[in-house]
Amino acid sequence: MHPAFSVVFFTTATGAGYGLLALLGVLGPLGFIAPDFWLGFVGMGLALGLIAAGLLSSTGHLGRPERAWRAFSQWRSSWLSREGVASVTTFIPAGLFGMGWIFLGRLDGWVAAAGVLATIGAIVTVCMTGMTYASLKPIAQWHSPYTLPGYLIFSAMSGSVLVNALLQGFALGSTIPLAASVLLTLLGWGWKLATWRYNDQLEIQTNANTATGLVGGTVRSLEWPHTEENYLLKEMGFRIARKHSAKLRRVTQALAFGLPILLLIAAFALPWPFAAVSSALAAIVQFAGMLVERWLFFAEAKHTVMLYYGR
Repeated sequence: MHPAFSVVFFTTATGAGYGLLALLGVLGPLGFIAPDFWLGFVGMGLALGLIAAGLLSSTGHLGRPERAWRAFSQWRSSWLSREGVASVTTFIPAGLFGMGWIFLGRLDGWVAAAGVLATIGAIVTVCMTGMTYASLKPIAQWHSPYTLPGYLIFSAMSGSVLVNALLQGFALGSTIPLAASVLLTLLGWGWKLATWRYNDQLEIQTNANTATGLVGGTVRSLEWPHTEENYLLKEMGFRIARKHSAKLRRVTQALAFGLPILLLIAAFALPWPFAAVSSALAAIVQFAGMLVERWLFFAEAKHTVMLYYGR
């Protein structure tokens, strides 16, 4: 699949933003985060800013962005439409939670209820995003048991690293968010390795013979349907060399998982403000690594429509 940067940034930014929002929505009411004005302003601003930036970026891949609103009408049958509805709906409790925290200095009562609803909305939206890809049967690398859990794990991982950086920045850090960030990053690393192993060993059952029903011999294409590139070849037929794929996988492991873990471990031993700097660097490096991981997620996917072109 063609890895358009608008979609790559969308899935990375919204995943991190919803992960941060989900954690803030429960940590605040549970008393792990103080109802401080600047903490709420920066935390909610970062979460909603990442979400909004990602959603706006996603429209860049549309042929007619001004018609994006029409996608909301297909929520009965489309996971993409459900994702849009869930993302917009989540802004309501998230906005109430943010206003109560920032302007009223409260994280109890109706503000706590709004935070819990925002957490639920964030989780549901990430699930809708994951199902948008996991439901596509023509793409075997996505239509697998690893896709939906992967979206949830990576969102929780990115969100926890951001929460830790936020708390460290306000000198409120503790071993609990640091340890959670390390453990979730290790979980994400393991899940990514397992996903790659599954995809590399995947045997696609569909071929030119099964597609045409001619099972008595080997079906071959005598010539292409046309002589020039078209939309399908550009969007569905993107190919990446194996050597480049292997290199980018190593870059993903280093930036998204390995280096953030080292920086987070360093934050355990460093005093403030060095621990805050190390935590912030971990969040920045991981975000860059997840951009590479999302690019590979699209680039390594193979659509069965390419059988029509003899690939």
